[in-house]
Amino acid sequence: MLEAKQIDEAFQHLIDTYLTTKHRKKVDIITKAFNFARHAHKGVRRLSGEPYIMHPIAVAQIVAGEIGLGSTSICSALLHDVVEDTDYTTEDIENMFGPKIAQIVDGLTKISGGIFGEHASAQAENFKKLLLTMNDDIRVVLIKMADRLHNMRTLGSQRVDKQYKIAGETLYIYAPLANRLGLNAIKSELENLAFKYEHPAEYAAIETKLAVTEAERSTVFEEFTAPIRTQLDKMGIKYEIKARIKTPYSIWTKMQNKHIPFEEIYDILAVRIVFEPREGWDERNECFNVYVGITQLYPSHPERLRDWVSHPKANGYQALHITLMSSKGEWIEVQIRSRRMDDIAEKGFAAHWKYKDTTTVDEQGHTIVKTSHEEDDSPSSVELDKWLVTIKEILDDPQPDAMDFLDTIKLNLYASEIVVFTPKGELRTMPMGSTALDFAYTIHTVVGNHCIGAKVNHKLVPMSYLLQSGDQVEILTQKSQKVQSSWLSMASTAKARTKILSAIRKEEREQRQLGSAMLDEFFQKIELVRDTANIDKLCKHHSLRKPDELYLAIGQEKINLADDEAFLKQKDKGGWRKILSFGRNKKNGDGAKTAQALDTIVNTEGYDKRRPLMLTEDTVQHKFHLAECCNPIPGDPVMCYLDDDNQMHIHKLQCPTAMRIKANYGKRIYSAKWDMNHQQQFLVTIRINGVDNIGLINSITNVISQLFNANIRKMEIESNDGIFEGKVTLFVHDVKEVKTIIDNLKKIPDVKDVARI
Repeated sequence: MLEAKQIDEAFQHLIDTYLTTKHRKKVDIITKAFNFARHAHKGVRRLSGEPYIMHPIAVAQIVAGEIGLGSTSICSALLHDVVEDTDYTTEDIENMFGPKIAQIVDGLTKISGGIFGEHASAQAENFKKLLLTMNDDIRVVLIKMADRLHNMRTLGSQRVDKQYKIAGETLYIYAPLANRLGLNAIKSELENLAFKYEHPAEYAAIETKLAVTEAERSTVFEEFTAPIRTQLDKMGIKYEIKARIKTPYSIWTKMQNKHIPFEEIYDILAVRIVFEPREGWDERNECFNVYVGITQLYPSHPERLRDWVSHPKANGYQALHITLMSSKGEWIEVQIRSRRMDDIAEKGFAAHWKYKDTTTVDEQGHTIVKTSHEEDDSPSSVELDKWLVTIKEILDDPQPDAMDFLDTIKLNLYASEIVVFTPKGELRTMPMGSTALDFAYTIHTVVGNHCIGAKVNHKLVPMSYLLQSGDQVEILTQKSQKVQSSWLSMASTAKARTKILSAIRKEEREQRQLGSAMLDEFFQKIELVRDTANIDKLCKHHSLRKPDELYLAIGQEKINLADDEAFLKQKDKGGWRKILSFGRNKKNGDGAKTAQALDTIVNTEGYDKRRPLMLTEDTVQHKFHLAECCNPIPGDPVMCYLDDDNQMHIHKLQCPTAMRIKANYGKRIYSAKWDMNHQQQFLVTIRINGVDNIGLINSITNVISQLFNANIRKMEIESNDGIFEGKVTLFVHDVKEVKTIIDNLKKIPDVKDVARI
């Protein structure tokens, strides 16, 4: 009875939320969908122990309240797991709720289900399906976002390795996609929740520090905004002023990228002004009126004006960002938005329906304005449509490797933007970091494929030239120009990289065909049979993994077959043998042990995913690889990854490579804990800088070598104009030891900053 009451209350809350919107009130069909889903999921429970129906209700609540969609989407959210998890079919949904809801539910089911190739990544294939459904109905991906958000909110009931997998793919795929769709509030929460489960200690520490400094920020906010309120009141503007606090995840990211402590993050507080345009005033002009009004109170930073009002971001975001100097000498960012801009900033393209008016003329010639509500609660935007066209082009020519595909798509999900112009003055929005070659591919694939350079602001530049906002770009082409693999390092946009890879693959196909034909001729000439055994023999001789690589190398004239005749005709003595080599721990010159990756094959049958792997002195030396990309040491939050060769690799959780692995190969991830006894040492690098002084190096080495008996491997110190910067590479036992060394280095006079890198 208590559970039934909780379910009824949750559904009533959903209905109450829906009734506060401007959608047409179609409560009957929502109630019908709820009752149908409740019956279908009867008796089923989630891992948390609550009735399963609470999940669809929660997803529908996010769809209605946080994204702002109408009854079609709410019904689809309530029904989104019915076809996948019960005996009901898409046809049953269509018969009861109509073709549109059935189509959306079918799209959501396809994303969740499916059989993939044994070497394909299930997550990457799912993501491809997710993007494909966007062309049919964008509401599918919006409901999927709501589903992912609720799963993240309830992630605590999952075991640790599952948490890593789900949090990893959330950070790698879903948060960037939410950003691209303009769902800023959802993007921020997804990032924070992923951070909370991957790095609970760091998350808790930042939350504590934010709580401790809250009163101080409130005082700064009130003192800074008081004159602004007075000024806006004088101007007769109806407004709301909010404090925007930097999220724990964004604070942590900045701390990691800049190697600085929490206390040195100075942009935690920002101010947001949301106004209602005065009658007869254009909202864009009103933004600049507010800007002029408040810059009379505080001086503005000349290089920190961001005008996304005149040139919106590709995800629909519009606002005016300025940075003002407070009366206490602090730079504070101020964001100026209209109410419409604020809605779109928080709810993304889903908010567009609310402001989309259609104008018609009746028989008497009177103009009638109708606001489109439930008839079309599917969001629309010119910028969204442009992005979907780009996605479709990439999907039409997909990457052969699932990871490459994800990386290609992801390139444009988070990028900041610049505005450039064609020779005729047409405006083009591009991701920051775009090159002249990227611009060439925005014009046409043929233009990109034959690009030899560009004229930027009438000056000749190479294809690799990094474009700046405001540049006018003219692309230069030549018919004889061919696409080269080196172009991939010059291209940063998903479209350009996809087209370059497509051209390279086309040429490689032709070269493989040529190589295969040359191999036929060669075997006929030396009177040998072209069979699997001989081809495998050639592959092994040239250290190639498969025949296709052999044909390509022959076609590219990297292999001279004439040199292989004698090798092919010699008789095998005893056949091929598979040799397993086992690495040994080496000692460096001063006798300190180093952790080295070994070739030992790991048998994972005895591992229980419900328990974390214990990383001991013995296992780290003989069973696991320490990833070179992030150099984990005892005390670092880590995970283990089982690769195709049955090798186990240890990565830091925040390692970029680990992020990709978690997003794509979640079933191969194991949680791990250190259980070391201070016998083995590991290399770390510490960055240190400050004011140069006599005896400084001696002070640094004294702290490291004498006080802590740590062995220094390498030290680099460079001084310039009285300021020094240096890196010290040394052997330590664990993270705790690194922290103690850093804390003591900071006590040296004139040392200003110390951090592990």
